[in-house]
Amino acid sequence: QIDILEDPVIKNVIVLQTVLQEVRNRSAPVYKRIRDVIQNPEKHFYSFTNEHHRETYIEQKQGETSNDRNDRAIRVAVKWYNDHLKKIEDEENIQVIFLTNDKTNKEKALEEGITAYTCEEYIKSLTANPDLLDRLACVSDEGKEIENGKIIFPEHVPLSKLQQGIKSGIYLQGTYRASRDNYLEATVWVHGDAEENKEIIIQGLKHLNRAVHEDIVAVELLAKDEWVAPSSVVLQDDGQNEDDIEKEEEKESILKTSVNKDMLRPTGRVVGIIKRNWRPFCGMLSKSQIKEARRHLFTPADRRIPRIRIETRQADTLEGQRIIVAIDGWPRNSRYPNGHFVKNLGSAGDKETETEVLLLEHDVPHQPFSQGVLKFLPKMPWSITEQDMKYREDLRHLYVCSVDPPGCTDIDDALHCREVENGNIEVGVHIADVSHFIRPGNALDEESAKRGTTVYLCEKRIDMVPELLSSNLCSLRSNVDRLAFSCIWEMNHKAEILKTRFTKSIINSKASLTYAEAQMRIDSTTMNDEITTSLRGLNKLAKILKKKRIDNGALTLSSPEVRFHMDSETHDPIDLQTKELKETNSMVEEFMLLANVSVAQKIYDEFPEFALLRKHPAPPPSNYDILVKAAKSKDLEIKTDSAKALAESLDKAESPTFPYLNTLLRILTTRCMMQAVYFCSGMDNDFHHYGLASPIYTHFTSPIRRYADIIVHRLLAVAIGADSTYPDLLDKHKLADMCKNLNYRHKMAQYAQRASVAFHTQLFFKNKGVVNEDAYILFVRKNAVVVLIPKYGLEGTVFFEEKGKPTPRLDYNNEVPSLTVEDTTLHVFDKVKVNIMLDASNIQHQKIRMVLVEPKV
Repeated sequence: QIDILEDPVIKNVIVLQTVLQEVRNRSAPVYKRIRDVIQNPEKHFYSFTNEHHRETYIEQKQGETSNDRNDRAIRVAVKWYNDHLKKIEDEENIQVIFLTNDKTNKEKALEEGITAYTCEEYIKSLTANPDLLDRLACVSDEGKEIENGKIIFPEHVPLSKLQQGIKSGIYLQGTYRASRDNYLEATVWVHGDAEENKEIIIQGLKHLNRAVHEDIVAVELLAKDEWVAPSSVVLQDDGQNEDDIEKEEEKESILKTSVNKDMLRPTGRVVGIIKRNWRPFCGMLSKSQIKEARRHLFTPADRRIPRIRIETRQADTLEGQRIIVAIDGWPRNSRYPNGHFVKNLGSAGDKETETEVLLLEHDVPHQPFSQGVLKFLPKMPWSITEQDMKYREDLRHLYVCSVDPPGCTDIDDALHCREVENGNIEVGVHIADVSHFIRPGNALDEESAKRGTTVYLCEKRIDMVPELLSSNLCSLRSNVDRLAFSCIWEMNHKAEILKTRFTKSIINSKASLTYAEAQMRIDSTTMNDEITTSLRGLNKLAKILKKKRIDNGALTLSSPEVRFHMDSETHDPIDLQTKELKETNSMVEEFMLLANVSVAQKIYDEFPEFALLRKHPAPPPSNYDILVKAAKSKDLEIKTDSAKALAESLDKAESPTFPYLNTLLRILTTRCMMQAVYFCSGMDNDFHHYGLASPIYTHFTSPIRRYADIIVHRLLAVAIGADSTYPDLLDKHKLADMCKNLNYRHKMAQYAQRASVAFHTQLFFKNKGVVNEDAYILFVRKNAVVVLIPKYGLEGTVFFEEKGKPTPRLDYNNEVPSLTVEDTTLHVFDKVKVNIMLDASNIQHQKIRMVLVEPKV
């Protein structure tokens, strides 16, 4: 009942150690929440170490289960408190109330003369706070089942039997992934050897058996003659009438459409749940049609999560609001799980609310930094001390400058370039020394590690480290002394590295430029000051470095990135433009890549087992099918046997009559790629970075906004004797766990950023009515085409089947690839015209709708 306990109304609570230990074993997130409540001084929550107190400690009796022993320990502690408080003479009789949802424990307590209530009884007695009732979690599945509901689902096998079954190989354990497009289908990724990362298909309600997205489940494989193929049907669960199970069965028969044998995949059914991965879900109330009803369905924003049945008395006020709901359980005779209302986030469609939903749904930690974290920040006014200079070089005399996008306040990196006496060139990359301020293992370090990355939304930045560091003390702003970690090369004029050294330093940047300002200086005929000369030198070397990299087989892929111009008053988007890249963007990037490679090599040489590196796996050949076929349809050949072959054939794939084709091919190539990931060098043997064509790579250049870089800084500092090591840094299992979290946070940040662009795009088209634009087809599907609109860098799907309209004749050809609608054939890369409008008919999932105008179908 953590949602109840967190409410400000509930105060003066003693939580026993016995209970805390139990919570800790059951659920880490809830344990953290209850610890936070205990630490909040306004709540007056206390933990009592009853297991270590002479008068409340008890031994387990012979034949007593540990559960019964714990129940007895709790009752003993309650009794002790009652007697203890009676002894305090001045106090008016303080009464201790024992809250428990355990039936037998409550009955025994009452027999022993203790005042005991269930949580529900107690909350119902607080008549001044009726809204608390909504937050009650349904405790048991008994009594909450739909009256006289038919049993729909098979029983779950108990955990002990599941574990035996997995050991003996009868069942397989894996992560359950619900399908976004089809609520009657899911896949289970079997845990086990990397070699057999098997994927099992689950189809149909009974086989899905109440599993929820991301649960860890046990699966039983079906006999081969019952295997199915992944269905290509799109099915959204729009049924309000949940008792109509026959209809569901009719839908399930659609899934089993005829398929050829080689499409069949291993198929199974969920027999039990090993670990639930429930979190609070955002979404909206689908109000019951029945007047005065208290039971309603809640529809989550994430389509992979089933609807949830909740009881609430405030349905009228919650309509049209985004709310959070938690799942409590899922009885066998209920089509949907039971849950309870947690909180109201605000009106759907409202910018603040939608941003909050977006952050919650992508699990982006975004609450303000707590006092516990902030107390580890340096005291202001801050200045560099003698002590700080001990292991540092003073580089304040160098003409260092930074080049960044306009409005950037978290400046991670700065550069310098000068000729040295022997005629060679010295180039320095200076990176903010964040690890100087964030010490291993304190609350600030733990919070940054948990966040993993800064998240950039369209008009909001969720920092990984508090602002005092990110925008001030660590940010390499101009004309102030800053601590840095420098990577300095001596190069010849062919950009060949002759020497590399690393040092902690102190710098004073002479200019913070935008890409455009830097470009202007390089191109200027009159400017010849030190900074400009330095920039020209850097630019010249960068071009050589880039050419080398590309000759090596590195890929340059394009993705249409979109920037919004905001109205300064309303903050609504008024204009979208695709970002244009200047030479200087590429200049900075070259030196960052070079620094990352140099540092990767250094920390790997020094710590072959514990280096935090980044790799980019080569895609499996089948990933490229779509690209090769699409190019072939335009008479172009794309070779994919190596990154170099791919890069070269992309450069050649030009069409004089269709200049945009090359960009489209590169965008499509991006879609074939694998994700780049962090890993620990002692746990892996393939280090190669496919996209950059580099045998080793890491992240060193952005420690203000990526936690991986902080670890790399710590390793490098130990390697050059500028800082000391600590146990966790040299524990490869801890490092591997950290990489897992970083990869997850980076992926979620990416999705959140995309969702933010999508939401702002909707706002943009909301005030526009219907817009008619040129588009290019990126993919063809069985009943739709996916198009890209270059002007807005916007992607969308044009469907050819609409509810309530006759379905046109569709003929899909996977080989070409093409889709023929009636008599019009559409190929990948065809130029078309579409109408774009906002479809707000479903307030929860507002979407951009696109309709084909030319060619007319």
